[in-house]
Amino acid sequence: MNSSEPFLIRDVPASERPRERMLNVGASKLTNAELVALLLRTGSKSESVLQLAQRVLQKFNGLELIGDATIEELQTISGIGRAKAVELQAAIELGRRIQNFQSPAPYFIRTPDDAASLVMEDMRSLRQEHFVTLCLNTKNQVIHRETLFVGGLNTSIVHPREVFKEALRRSAASIICLHNHPSGDPGPSREDIEVTNRLVSCGHLLGIEVLDHLIIGNRTFTSLKEEGHM
Repeated sequence: MNSSEPFLIRDVPASERPRERMLNVGASKLTNAELVALLLRTGSKSESVLQLAQRVLQKFNGLELIGDATIEELQTISGIGRAKAVELQAAIELGRRIQNFQSPAPYFIRTPDDAASLVMEDMRSLRQEHFVTLCLNTKNQVIHRETLFVGGLNTSIVHPREVFKEALRRSAASIICLHNHPSGDPGPSREDIEVTNRLVSCGHLLGIEVLDHLIIGNRTFTSLKEEGHM
């Protein structure tokens, strides 16, 4: 290759290109320039994406100042248009959020009151019935919460397949089911009890215990387990 010709990414052996290196050795082994090049994706007719990435880093003294770079500042670099600038800033912001992310404090359920307190303010004033499941680990810590169904509860709508799907995916040890009564009266209906018994039976087969089924009313609730229905 003539030394006056531009150095393009296609001139780099396939195994040494950023995308292939990331697949082969992992992101942690890539240089800063290679990571930026992956975000930029393309260079220009006159330079490779790696060369463009190196110029971006030179502009901001490596990683020292790039975290505070504005879209306008990024666009002052030849070869960086609005689209590339937006993508770079989005990646920077995502990295910042990951760095600052803090998991919420664990919530443990030891009594029906604990479960009811977790959902009461969200569910007591709903105008339709919402069926919610809480997935718990072996320490009775809530590891997932999901609203599965909206509408009147019956055995055809509340299908065990949907109830236990997320519990299986998250390797939950047990679940707690909850639904609200828009009337504010948490008294169980015949269908509430039938749904509960069906879920308990399926849970036994799957090895996932249904600890309780709570009916949420207006600042009050009923535990079907405490009522002797399961």
